[in-house]
Amino acid sequence: MSTSNVTVFMPSVLTLRGIPGLESVQCWIGIPFCAMYLTAMFGNSMLLIIIKSERSLHEPMYIFLGMLGVTDIALGTTIMPKMLGIFWFHVPEIYFESCLLQMWLIHTFQCIESGILLAMALDRYVAICYPLRHGAIFTHQLVTQIGAMVTLRAAILVAPCLVLIKCRLQFYHTTIISHCYCEHMAIVKLAAENVRINKIYGLFVAFAVAGFDLIFITLSYIQIFITVFRLPQKEARWKAFNTCIAHICVFLQFYFLAFFSFFTHRFGAHVPPYIHILFSSIYLLVPPFLNPLVYGAKTKQIRIHVVKMLCS
Repeated sequence: MSTSNVTVFMPSVLTLRGIPGLESVQCWIGIPFCAMYLTAMFGNSMLLIIIKSERSLHEPMYIFLGMLGVTDIALGTTIMPKMLGIFWFHVPEIYFESCLLQMWLIHTFQCIESGILLAMALDRYVAICYPLRHGAIFTHQLVTQIGAMVTLRAAILVAPCLVLIKCRLQFYHTTIISHCYCEHMAIVKLAAENVRINKIYGLFVAFAVAGFDLIFITLSYIQIFITVFRLPQKEARWKAFNTCIAHICVFLQFYFLAFFSFFTHRFGAHVPPYIHILFSSIYLLVPPFLNPLVYGAKTKQIRIHVVKMLCS
């Protein structure tokens, strides 16, 4: 549709190349990706069913976990159908507007997930450091308001990325995206115009969301650890710390993959492209896959109800 010497004006269709350099084995790569997606869908759906059906789990911690499950299902469903269409059915074309919508949804759900992890950390902070006031502070109304604010923050912050591409960038060097889904920088790099503003705003959103959330999550857990280690009894310390293990595991794997993908994409000039794309795909697929497994294994109340459901 385009060549290196020709610019395309407002293309109606883009082509997702998949994983450059691994085209011959993409069909095999799709198998573990699909398995992770199906496991994530099953695990998160089971979590949601258990949380909804058991009144004893209608507490802030589990409500936030339900929000995380919904976000994980939505995020996986946003990318996997098209990705498998590229890998298995050789359907790489995507409408330009559909690509922008997928980009907006992916980055919005990523921001929502980060915000929910912050809310879960604050919930654990209040529960451990101020246990007598936890019920009065984290009411169902506040939990609902936090969920709405996290969603609005993500949608509003990511929306200008879409607007800047649609309104500022009209000429493109090529219509071929060297990626298996529509990612902000992958689209911006196609443009034949000055994309400095797009890059700056993308960095602003990344650091405004991840930086803000990461700082307050870290401060929350520092205060939690200080409070826990001050407890006189070893059993009480372990019991308090045990309620945070699942959160810490999810928090570490989410931000480790996020920052690794972010920095290799922007500063790893000598890293092969397929490494960038594989890790950015894993970053989107692994958290939804691991979250229900981690919470199912580490949270006693959920583990008991999972066993009951399976046995019945």
